[in-house]
Amino acid sequence: MTVLAETNGIRNIGILGIGAYRPERVVTNDEICENIDSSDEWIYTRTGIKTRRFARRDESVMEMSVDAGRKAIANALLSGSDIDAVIVATNTHLLLTPAAAVKVATDLGANGVPAFDVTVGCAGFGYAMALASDMVRGGSATHVLVIGAEQLSVTMDMNDRGNCFIFGDGAGAVVVGPTEEQQLGPVIWGSDGTQFNAIRQDIDWITFLDGDDHLKRPYLRMEGTSVFRWAAFEMGKAAQRALDAAKIGAEELDVFVPHQANSRINELLARGLKLKEGTVVANDIEYTGNTSAASIPLAMEDLLSTGKAKPGDTALLLGYGAGLSYAAQVVKMPPVPFE
Repeated sequence: MTVLAETNGIRNIGILGIGAYRPERVVTNDEICENIDSSDEWIYTRTGIKTRRFARRDESVMEMSVDAGRKAIANALLSGSDIDAVIVATNTHLLLTPAAAVKVATDLGANGVPAFDVTVGCAGFGYAMALASDMVRGGSATHVLVIGAEQLSVTMDMNDRGNCFIFGDGAGAVVVGPTEEQQLGPVIWGSDGTQFNAIRQDIDWITFLDGDDHLKRPYLRMEGTSVFRWAAFEMGKAAQRALDAAKIGAEELDVFVPHQANSRINELLARGLKLKEGTVVANDIEYTGNTSAASIPLAMEDLLSTGKAKPGDTALLLGYGAGLSYAAQVVKMPPVPFE
């Protein structure tokens, strides 16, 4: 009988480098309120958001991904030729095909490697981390670049008082690869299709193209109350499962990096986990808004750049969003990024 060769994977893996891209344009709550009946105080009180970033039209998902990816690769002390695969988590690459990751890989000097997108709402970065972790452990790659990138500003109806003040643009990237000690715990991920319509594109493209009013393009819509309740009550369970899978207790966490969807949800989650005093809770949402699949790597980079978290700190990552989908993982914080 013919015996096929085995692929030897790597047991101990971690995040080797991190990078971020934040568009220059800062959009205040007052600017948002020019189109809706609201106020800076109302928005901040309910979401914790003061400002967000909006990309220019030429700052596409691909352009932002390349910038963040280049920084992550440099911070990992690698070059593009060292990258074996590129995964871009995004919901706002504006072409159905080809994938953004293919051009991103080539622009970063990693042409020829497997490159693909994952579209899982705000949990996309966590899903991409699961895939990258399994690829390195399974032996199909040694260094995987994982990018979360969004240009949500072009998908929003700026007259929709239900969500136009929540979202922003940006990109965050990490390199997953071999480490001396285990630095990535198992990913706990899943979805709840009973909440399929809670965050959605309001019409499909065929309906749009067949319609009479082409000024009203497909927009992102959200049932805020439903999402809030689901996240507040269900995501604590996912977070605990990730802690259990990593065989640590909440009291051992140094950092909590929840999806930057709503600071009030994150306060409830942190309280439910009974984190020890002094545990750092990411709050990048205050000045960046909800950047969907980009929010967790952006929040991690912010914590490291500002010194609020240190390399090697034990952190719980928790993403959740459209689907409704979720992903949670315990990690060691990567080296401090440099420009």
